[in-house]
Amino acid sequence: MSTATAANKIVRALRAAHLHDAPRGELLRLACEKLRGLGAPFTSVYAYMLRGDELVLEAFAGRETEHTRIPVGRGVCGTAVATGEDQNIPDVGAIGNYLACNLDTKAELVVLIRRGATILGQLDIDSDVPAGFGEQEHATVREVADALAVLL
Repeated sequence: MSTATAANKIVRALRAAHLHDAPRGELLRLACEKLRGLGAPFTSVYAYMLRGDELVLEAFAGRETEHTRIPVGRGVCGTAVATGEDQNIPDVGAIGNYLACNLDTKAELVVLIRRGATILGQLDIDSDVPAGFGEQEHATVREVADALAVLL
């Protein structure tokens, strides 16, 4: 399945859940599960929402993480919010401020959930595949994040 088709299926599932009055947490969990369900390179998917100057984990699919709260500016997730830019890290071992969720993680992709200029949160994807995220994977996650920005 192409990544465009995958993104469309996930967005349709999110819209359907929203039409059935799914709460925010359920929409975030569904997005995480559907993205992880795409298989490699999507090892674990985390949905963090911005509360003040902190990212708070609200849903995930895959490995558990001890990082349930991340200050803005800390690690790859906090850097994405601080800079206002998505982060695609092909080798997490090369990042000085990386917050390791798991020793098997080799690459990380963080895509911001934004409504206009306002950052609502982010989708954080870990991969056991080195340099696992290319333009197609980024585009898929961006489409899901953009849909969440409208539905949340």
